[in-house]
Amino acid sequence: MTKYGMVVDLDRCQGCRACVEACKIENNTPSAVFWMHVFRLEDGEYPNTRLSFLPRPCQHCNNAPCVKVCPVGARYGREDGLVLTDYDRCIGCRYCEVACPYGVNYFNWRSPDDAFADYQMSFDDPDVVAVTDGAVPPYRNPVHDRKHGDERRRTSGSSHDKGVMEKCTFCVHRVEQGLLPACVDTCPVGALRFGDTDDDETPISQFLRTRETFQLLEELGTDPSVVYVGGTAPTSHAREIERPMTEVTR
Repeated sequence: MTKYGMVVDLDRCQGCRACVEACKIENNTPSAVFWMHVFRLEDGEYPNTRLSFLPRPCQHCNNAPCVKVCPVGARYGREDGLVLTDYDRCIGCRYCEVACPYGVNYFNWRSPDDAFADYQMSFDDPDVVAVTDGAVPPYRNPVHDRKHGDERRRTSGSSHDKGVMEKCTFCVHRVEQGLLPACVDTCPVGALRFGDTDDDETPISQFLRTRETFQLLEELGTDPSVVYVGGTAPTSHAREIERPMTEVTR
């Protein structure tokens, strides 16, 4: 049976954040919401400092705390490893946000119709039209309204119903078409890999056989489907330079 997983190669990641941008465009996430975040870490003391980067999507845990606490079964794990949210069931209680140790959940305060409020300019402005030729960024991709998986649930990103919880979906709408998640497809240095980890012949399985891996907060027993290779363990002086915004302001 197919079991999807992601490998993050910290030796390759250069902190360009192309994965962050690709995710935001593909899933049309609201202002200040990032389903993929790249931590920028500084290790050492001046002048002997070193920068490193750590991409963090949803970990799609095999023992997901968010699934256990959802009172209505909106958050659930599929047999192929994807942990998704059924937007038609979600009641916005935000228990999953509290339970997740990775900080990947976001509550959607607004409807897609309010997307224009995220911009500080009007696309009807004559000066803007002169540059864009009247083109307006799309706010809703119809493919995200389709139902996915054997359960036929509406789980894809970009629907952005008001009052529901959202997070990285591993781009389920792309995966079910045989495509890679947007972040993986966009990474210019191949720091992200994705595929069936249960099939020994897939490129991701062959790669994993050659490298030692670790998981984030593996001591919690969440058993993430995202594993990391490479990198150097930070010293006691390591500190995060930029902290992610974990919640959108009303």
